[in-house]
Amino acid sequence: MTDYIDTFINLGYILASILFILGIKMLSKPHRARQGNLVSAVGMLIAVVVSLFECCLTFEWVLVGLIIGASIGVMAARLVQMTAMPQMVALLNGFGGIASLLVGWETYHSESAETIFMSASILLTVLIGGVAFSGSLIAYAKLAERIPGKPMRFSGQQPVNAAIIAAILLGALIFVMNPAAPWSYPLFVVIMILSLALGILGITPIGGADMPVVIALLNSYSGLAACAAGFILLNNVLIVAGALVGASGFILTGIMCKAMNRSLGNVLFAGFQTTARKIDPGAGQGEAKAISPEDAYYVLEAARSVVFVPGYGMAVAQAQHAVRELGEIVANNGAEVRYAIHPVAGRMPGHMNVLLAEANVVYEQLAEMDSVNPIMETVDVCIVIGANDVVNPAAREVASSPIYGMPIINADKAKSVIVLKRSMASGFAGIENPLFYKENCRMLFGDAKATLQQLIGEFKES
Repeated sequence: MTDYIDTFINLGYILASILFILGIKMLSKPHRARQGNLVSAVGMLIAVVVSLFECCLTFEWVLVGLIIGASIGVMAARLVQMTAMPQMVALLNGFGGIASLLVGWETYHSESAETIFMSASILLTVLIGGVAFSGSLIAYAKLAERIPGKPMRFSGQQPVNAAIIAAILLGALIFVMNPAAPWSYPLFVVIMILSLALGILGITPIGGADMPVVIALLNSYSGLAACAAGFILLNNVLIVAGALVGASGFILTGIMCKAMNRSLGNVLFAGFQTTARKIDPGAGQGEAKAISPEDAYYVLEAARSVVFVPGYGMAVAQAQHAVRELGEIVANNGAEVRYAIHPVAGRMPGHMNVLLAEANVVYEQLAEMDSVNPIMETVDVCIVIGANDVVNPAAREVASSPIYGMPIINADKAKSVIVLKRSMASGFAGIENPLFYKENCRMLFGDAKATLQQLIGEFKES
């Protein structure tokens, strides 16, 4: 009977691993992302159930765990607003990190860690999990504006960070070589505390504009911590799932860095400066010019090609459905409509894609930055909705700008630009945008959703 149970457990783990891989593969295509998410969720359900049975729990306890976990998941899915999704993702990364840390801590108490392999696995689980947990909490606090989003530094912070890393490495070496020594447990606790401190001190100096990169990196950390926990528990599906998350997180981090034309080291050890800098608009550019919804309607009504550039302001205003409705009206009026998506628009990777998918925007109308920039000069109207840093021409024109060299969507090269914004305030990176002062740009001030609804009303009345 035991052999049959072991076979059932192993087959369950294999099936869960296959579903994880298929789910991630499907997530690479936006029109299949929902199915991919469901496939991965089914794989996780199988993995959790099989793992609980392997731990010799009774069916009743398995059912209780599923009900509690599913209830929390349903409440989170229904109650958390789409605008709060970046900080929710950061929090979930942190939960993954602390779960791995607790697994490593408990294993150290309950099982022998006398072999180098086991002691190293436990230490890696605790170390990576601690950094992922505390770092994710700081990322959450910045994204939720519980603490300032600007870089938080103190004099001598880099030497302090270096000293913490050196202390962790030295302590880890001593622990791994002799995990059964009387002083090993106090050393273990010190390393755990230092890992939590490293996560805090590693994320606080990073500015808000770099949060998409940080979210991807912390996601990778949580996956690596889970993978290390899998080696401790000798759980194949945990090793596979952790490795998948860790590898995909690192790949996504690389994509985010490439989109910002920066190295990972530059993000981690520099961060954007977030003190707002005045940029002289120049003698020939004049002042920022406002436009009314009625005048914006006439510009759009005559346009034959329109590009929407969404940003975090669209998320805050929950204007994605209004954007989609206006896009459909403009398309029915004879214009070619595209939605230009910058890789780091919003506050987490894929933030704008998620919002537009929720609003049922046609997938074929989504355009990546590299495909829309070459045709931007032929675009009649570019509508920037709550985006700032990702359309800031200072990245091309102002060598002293903190974002100089960062690839942007060249909205300023369109024939006409309409920027929907509440005010002239700088974006998340704290850098003023010279686009607002260009001759072909008009500012449409107000709440993005209300403004778009006014534009939609103008079309319906005509």
